[in-house]
Amino acid sequence: MQLDAADLADFYEAPLGLLTRRIIARQLRTLWPSAKGACLLGYGFAVPYLRQFQAEAERVVALMPAQQGVVAWPAARSLTALGDEAALPFPDAFFDRILVVHGLEGADATRPLLRQLWRVLAPEGRLLLVAPNRTSLWAQLERSPFGVGRPFSRGELDRLLRSALFEPLAWDRALYMPPFRGRRLVKTGLGWDRVLKRIIPGLAGVHLVEAGKTFYGTAPARVGKAVSQWSPAREAQATMRGPSVDAHRRR
Repeated sequence: MQLDAADLADFYEAPLGLLTRRIIARQLRTLWPSAKGACLLGYGFAVPYLRQFQAEAERVVALMPAQQGVVAWPAARSLTALGDEAALPFPDAFFDRILVVHGLEGADATRPLLRQLWRVLAPEGRLLLVAPNRTSLWAQLERSPFGVGRPFSRGELDRLLRSALFEPLAWDRALYMPPFRGRRLVKTGLGWDRVLKRIIPGLAGVHLVEAGKTFYGTAPARVGKAVSQWSPAREAQATMRGPSVDAHRRR
């Protein structure tokens, strides 16, 4: 099951969503200090985290799966499109970096999606995956943006990536604060996050794993050819503006 783009946009507009973005974005920067000159793909609902890379990357593109819907981003010239997770509309080895957020847990078939991401990633490129942690409170609450779809343990993610011919290179976690929307908790969320990281490290809301391509491993799943059918988001009426997002669901 995939979250609706409008629901995700509403979450990232709210105070808890703004704090969530701030916490995860900080960890993304730890793993990717720079994306200078890179051709970057954001897959799933990665637009809240792409802005920090936009000024330095050579090209930034956001692709959202058809079952999720799409938002137009950024306001000046939309770089988002709607596509099929089983046949990404890009040439082989096209991207230097791929950031996946709210993408893997809602996929109809995770391994074929990863094989498509493998196909469009350059040989020396890097995949950075943000996925819900099975043991976290975020994964247990249905209204949480990380509580819809399939959560993962670290071992499951490791096996899944290796089966799709990715080699995990670096692991991290983020989002230790509970997903409660109380004003006081949101205001003190960064402090809670630092404290709980030391006390209960296994209960982080999300895994972050950076992976590279490998050409050795188990027999790969059949990779479908890229298709040209995709839908740009130019017609969407709303855009991501600064720290907030407005979404318009396209069906």
